[in-house]
Amino acid sequence: MNFSSEPIISAKEVSIFQDNSTVLTEVNFEIKKGEFVFMVGRTGSGKSSLLRTLYADLPLRLGDLTVADIDIRGIKAKQIPLLRRKLGIIFQDFQLFQDRTVGENLAFVLRATGWKDKAKMKARQADVLMRVGLGSVNNKMPYQLSGGEQQRVVIARALLNEPLILLADEPTGNLDPEVSNGILDLFKQINRSGTSILMATHDFSLLDRSTYRVLKCQQGKLVDDSQVTAAG
Repeated sequence: MNFSSEPIISAKEVSIFQDNSTVLTEVNFEIKKGEFVFMVGRTGSGKSSLLRTLYADLPLRLGDLTVADIDIRGIKAKQIPLLRRKLGIIFQDFQLFQDRTVGENLAFVLRATGWKDKAKMKARQADVLMRVGLGSVNNKMPYQLSGGEQQRVVIARALLNEPLILLADEPTGNLDPEVSNGILDLFKQINRSGTSILMATHDFSLLDRSTYRVLKCQQGKLVDDSQVTAAG
């Protein structure tokens, strides 16, 4: 796949903080349009904190970081919704409303991001559900679905606004290996359509099924395997 020269994410000399603790320093990397990048590391190594900084859930205190052409260091509160409309965020624990149907979960996001035409909203919901292989669950409650199906709904939700990049935080962490492989295959399919993906995981077995670039969180640093290869 050919990558655009303009990065969707560019981090230079960034430090990542969780509360008052520094979890990563000297973070330098770029992700270009169309790339699929894994971020690996043990639990507590800083993967989630870095992702939360990328979508402005944690403040950036040191370094230069742009995401989808938005300066995260100087981001204003009113800019955060605009940033997040350009991103698809996927959580390990799903974060679905358990008292609403799948369709109502998706409609909530569409309304929150400015959609008003009900016919277009329904069409978009049907489109993303078909894309993740769940064409018949619109009227089901989340608790009626398996863990793998719920994660597919979360991925569908993240695709609603045609994001430039998906930020996935341990999306297979609560799933068994066979289901995890199916979710990885879905991410690959989405990536082939042109959407960039940054997927954090501590499941190193997923890396055996791909040749994608890997960022490693270890000992307070972020190591980019492409830079290590180039240096070697």
